[in-house]
Amino acid sequence: MKCIQCHLCFIFLILLTSGMDAQNQFPEQMYLDNIKTELQLEWPENRTINIVFHGHSVPAGYFSTPEVNTLESYPHLTLRKIKESYPNAVVNVILTAIGGEHSEQGAARFKADVMNHKPDLVVIDYALNDRSIGLQKARLSWEIMIKMAKSFEVKVILLTPSPDTSEDILQPNAQLAQHSKQIRELALLHEVGLVDSYSIFKEIAAEESLEKYMAQSNHINALGHWLVSEQLFEWFKPGN
Repeated sequence: MKCIQCHLCFIFLILLTSGMDAQNQFPEQMYLDNIKTELQLEWPENRTINIVFHGHSVPAGYFSTPEVNTLESYPHLTLRKIKESYPNAVVNVILTAIGGEHSEQGAARFKADVMNHKPDLVVIDYALNDRSIGLQKARLSWEIMIKMAKSFEVKVILLTPSPDTSEDILQPNAQLAQHSKQIRELALLHEVGLVDSYSIFKEIAAEESLEKYMAQSNHINALGHWLVSEQLFEWFKPGN
């Protein structure tokens, strides 16, 4: 029991410090205030809030391929946390993520597949697969999606990647580290939200193996998804 408690305390400290870092990087502390206000309304004044998760296999819910564990993936874990805090809200979590896709493909279908849902918020998670197209093409594709969402006054949260154990997450020049740096820069430049998943897992990896958080080499498991959902929910917490 003591070991379990120590482990949970360690995770809590990682999440606390990582959340503070993410908030310090973003100048607008009240970014989702309009959405949180809507979430607090009761019938008949309330309306449906649409949150679209756009990306690759991880937000799509793939654990050990071909298994898709939708209800333990971070989009639905985040929905559960939102509903616990806003019991009178009507919230749709909409998945437009496709396994194996990179951001260039995601940008090409962004208007038709994402904006068609009239989202209040779009969450973008593509960096794991963006290694196949490189930093320059990835940056252009992310900016296309960010700018289009903002042109419709839709809020955006960017995610740095969850781990791939074929890379050493502690190496500063690893491909995913470079994509993470670029995503942080994009969040600051375009003044949108950020969930720095990569930093969370990197801090954990400095103390223990990441194996307990992984379903396979490039997909996190339920515990890994829970960590990401905790950081994502920070943006929705009442009073934040």
